[in-house]
Parts: sequence; structure tokens; C-alpha cells
Amino acid sequence: MSDVTAAAAHEEEHHIVSDGTFILVWIGLLVLTAMTVAASVYYPGKIGVGVAMIVTPIKAALILMYFMHLKYEKKIFVIMFLSAMAIFGVFLGLTFIDYLYR
Repeated sequence: MSDVTAAAAHEEEHHIVSDGTFILVWIGLLVLTAMTVAASVYYPGKIGVGVAMIVTPIKAALILMYFMHLKYEKKIFVIMFLSAMAIFGVFLGLTFIDYLYR
């Protein structure tokens, strides 16, 4: 097998994720959603928002890693994605700070 064929075969490699893994991730997402809803109902205000701000990125990470298969991508794609999210987070934080002090 030539190098070009081997490289093409490597690029076409798909990772098969078991149904059990998807079900566990789905159950985890349901539990995290229930936590967020319960916090907003029983502790409205700062605590509910704080729980939502902690739980939401965890849910997003689960979706990205398993349902969008980012877990199985090359590390450079993961680094690029996390860099974009970090820049977005900085701008979002600066926006909130600007809005807070007006």
C-alpha cells in the first residue's frame, strides 16, 4: 500500500461509538438538565444562575465530545475549537462587565 493510499485510508477512518455510550451521555444530559431546572425553581436568582453557568458548559462539552465526535478528531482541531471558545468567552465576559457598570 502506498503512502497516499495509507493516508487516505487513515482519513476515512470512522470511530464507532456504541449505543450504550450514547445512552449514558443522554442520561447524563437529562440529569444535568434536571439539576439546572431544580436550581432555577428552588433557588431563583444568583444561585440558580450560578448553577446554570456551571452546568451548561459541562452539557456543551458532552454534546461536542460525543455527539459531534470532537473526542475522536485530531488534537489540532480540538485546540482550534477551544481557542475560539476562549476568545468568545473573553468577549462575552467583557460585554457583561460593560453592561454591569452602566
